[in-house]
Amino acid sequence: MKKTIVILGLLLTTQLSWSQENLNELLAAGVGDAKRFASDYLLPATDGLAYGISSGWFNNAKVRKKYGFELSIVGNASFIKDENKAFEMNVSDYENIRFPDNSSSKNVATALGHNDPDVTVLVTYDDPIFGSQEVELTLPTGIGASNVNLIPTAFLQGSFNVFEGTQIKARFFPNVETEDVKVGLYGIGIQQEFTALLPADNLFPVAISGLVSYTHLDANYDFTNTEVVDGENQQVQTNVNSLLFQLIAGTKFEVINVYGALGYLSADSKTDLLGTYRVSDGVLFSEEIVDPFTVDSKTSGVTATLGANLKLGVFGINASYTLAEFDTASLGLNLMF
Repeated sequence: MKKTIVILGLLLTTQLSWSQENLNELLAAGVGDAKRFASDYLLPATDGLAYGISSGWFNNAKVRKKYGFELSIVGNASFIKDENKAFEMNVSDYENIRFPDNSSSKNVATALGHNDPDVTVLVTYDDPIFGSQEVELTLPTGIGASNVNLIPTAFLQGSFNVFEGTQIKARFFPNVETEDVKVGLYGIGIQQEFTALLPADNLFPVAISGLVSYTHLDANYDFTNTEVVDGENQQVQTNVNSLLFQLIAGTKFEVINVYGALGYLSADSKTDLLGTYRVSDGVLFSEEIVDPFTVDSKTSGVTATLGANLKLGVFGINASYTLAEFDTASLGLNLMF
């Protein structure tokens, strides 16, 4: 789980992993330009998180007997595709940013990618003394610079069968703070086995059930002490919310079972750059900006899952793979009562 915290921290901090002048100059170009760049830069990362935290909710189409309880450790790995590592940056979308060679557009790294070689832009800002000024800055790279090609998530999950064929689920990752990064997660779901409602469900060869789940992630990075830009209470705060609907079918043997599911995910995320920033040219020009911008994004799509589980007494293990915008592999270790 420590690795999970580190990766989530990287996702929050990659846009701030550049020099003091970079963030200072990008904000000087205007909040609108800074927000535009941050939106394209962060979107694939928040979408990847949404798919990662929403996977691994079930390990069987068959719901266990009434009052049954299950405790699981679930780990997910969402794989980063090439199309999520870069975006086309069009200078026509910006008021005060252009490329040094006057290109109309270039592919640049998202928070999941890596610029190799570095990509630079020219930023124009108004100095109250000297008028229009132009400065060159290097665009931020992403976690791809650390050879990271997946987004890991992990959590504890508990399930309780309140009725015959009805299972209430909850997942949890406690608020953990590591080097100014705070990450926490929770979720709730319900799985209903439809075949359990049949008069002679034991004669039915497979189990069919439906699942509805909600997951929420909070992540915060406080970089005030890094002195990236002069100011107070500087932090990046990200919230991700997802709602997942799935129809599940699978075998119902005693020891080994296979299962598959079709689903639909709808998620939204909000990333805030908070705090006070005193943007300056280092000599005469200075401007104070409070809570510069908020980046909102939404994603949705169909998911398809195939998995298997093995039950040995009260212990179980399951593995599955989900095809979606971000393909995700899940592994669960289960203790059943």
